[in-house]
Amino acid sequence: MFEKNLEMSFLLDFYGDVLGERRREVMSMYYNEDLSLSEIADEIGISRQGVRDLIKKAEEELSVLEKKLGLAQKFGKVRACADRFFTVLRVLRQRIFPRFPSIRPYLRQARREERFFRSREKTANLRLSPI
Repeated sequence: MFEKNLEMSFLLDFYGDVLGERRREVMSMYYNEDLSLSEIADEIGISRQGVRDLIKKAEEELSVLEKKLGLAQKFGKVRACADRFFTVLRVLRQRIFPRFPSIRPYLRQARREERFFRSREKTANLRLSPI
């Protein structure tokens, strides 16, 4: 049976524009819209096997791109670092803020930047997950 590799959805977000229009459309229908091979075949007018072949070729292309460029993996590392940074910042806010009121403006600015980072992350891709 042909099983979905959900990592491909993540890679599609990074490298989808590199794929041809038809491959990108099929991958989006399969991974993002969760359509079956038969549903996609009916939608675009090719056989189920043709859809499977398009998906396999696109997956291979995305895997090669990630292997060569590593953008999705680097993004995951940056996200993990940002999460750790914001965790440390929250702890510092709780422990240092009461003793040093002069740093209040800096902590407010850091909180605004954290919110901005989180909102950008959500709007860029609601399905992001580490690889």
